[in-house]
Amino acid sequence: MVATLAPARSACQAGSTSPVRLAETATPGRLFTNTQIRRSELLAAMSTALDLTEGQPAGHAARSCLIASKLAVKLGLPALDRADVFYATMLKDLGCSSNAAKMTWLFGADDRTVKHDIKTVDWRRAQSKFQFVNAHVAPGAGMFTRVMRFAALARSGSRGEKALVETRCERGADIMRELRFPESAAQAVRHLDEHWDGGGHPTGAKGFEIPVAARLAGLAQTVEVFLNTLGARGAIGVAELRRGTWFEPSLVDALVDLADDKPFWDRLSTVDLQVQLAEFEPADSVRVTDEDELDRICEAFAKVVDAKSPWTHKHSEGVANIAVGIGAELGLPPIMLRDLRRAGLLHDLGKLGVSNMILDKPGRPTDAEYAEIRKHPEYSEQILNRVHDFKRVADVACAHHERLDGRGYHHRTTGDHLPTEARLLAVADVCEALTADRPYRDGMPWEKTKSILRNDIGSAFCGDCVEACESWHDKTTITPRIEAQLEEIERLVGSIV
Repeated sequence: MVATLAPARSACQAGSTSPVRLAETATPGRLFTNTQIRRSELLAAMSTALDLTEGQPAGHAARSCLIASKLAVKLGLPALDRADVFYATMLKDLGCSSNAAKMTWLFGADDRTVKHDIKTVDWRRAQSKFQFVNAHVAPGAGMFTRVMRFAALARSGSRGEKALVETRCERGADIMRELRFPESAAQAVRHLDEHWDGGGHPTGAKGFEIPVAARLAGLAQTVEVFLNTLGARGAIGVAELRRGTWFEPSLVDALVDLADDKPFWDRLSTVDLQVQLAEFEPADSVRVTDEDELDRICEAFAKVVDAKSPWTHKHSEGVANIAVGIGAELGLPPIMLRDLRRAGLLHDLGKLGVSNMILDKPGRPTDAEYAEIRKHPEYSEQILNRVHDFKRVADVACAHHERLDGRGYHHRTTGDHLPTEARLLAVADVCEALTADRPYRDGMPWEKTKSILRNDIGSAFCGDCVEACESWHDKTTITPRIEAQLEEIERLVGSIV
């Protein structure tokens, strides 16, 4: 059940649109009860959203970070290099959503499945590459469709392959900079997929041209991918097969020396990875997040979410802005508006776990596809609840599809138990979504959007929140995203054809 942060408004349930300001009837509490959150704890939790996008089990990035950090300690790297290894490996997939739509377009398949399985293949071997493509191009489709997909992949060739990696790595490095990590950490993310012998992407860097943090992160993620299926010795065996080609020989040798460290490998299967991460985080880089850094992290992950599909370009930012506008109309204090903006930025984290085959489908989703879409608030909740002090913001952010009449999802919470902030966010989300283009319809004009919101007052939406949205709209303009979306789609198509 979603926690009640503020009393439900009787006007919402009755469908009233009386202009009563929230501050006159309720005193909402802060969503963030404690902003003294350890940075590594917060980013480790958020990295599970990146695991979703990559089709990996939760904790993939955290376990990769532990493996890379263990090797960094064994090799005696200085503290600054170990800090780069720690954060670059944990956040190695920051750019992963930026090529999801491209992956789906090229393969005609679930981007998460393609991304997961490609990590298990030596794509530099022609036979392995052919077998992978044959198994993953338009699975289940007719012969004509598959032939067309094969032709598209053939046309894109190595250039398209490089572009997929380049988009991902460059975007990840950019977000590392936005999070104010040092340039050395950003470069480590950028060079994640380079190989020791120069056969990787995106630049073909080789040997010591590749930052040591990138060399360790690339090795660690491969070991982690094979760990569950092959065990520690089997995973290390894969690394040995790629010694001198994919991976620096001395790093593989150091990894082999860890093969008999059973306690370490056993600990990777525990659920409490955060305790282990705290042990490996270099002491000089340990810190708690302040308010400004918390904002930056929320903004960064909103960009990761919105990059998943050209049709959701800046959706999270738009929802956050509308929510703040509604909150201001309702009289929320500035500190609460700041928290509300963060909830808006993070509300769709779980969409990283939804296939682009569904998100970008040029037609209305089927019932089965809607069922998959409806899982995203639950995914968001699971991610945010990994940070203890995010419990309240999780309750609000993940209730944005709940309805006053209890027919929403995923908890089917009724208005009596829905916090005002969640009811407000629900209006902001629908308002932004309706005015934006979707693959199966154009963005709606404001008058039609307003009519839809008003028609669902009392059943889905709080009347005061809808009225506040209208009042805010009269004072401002919802910037159309049509041009931005078209630019994104043109960029997407232009980079792969």
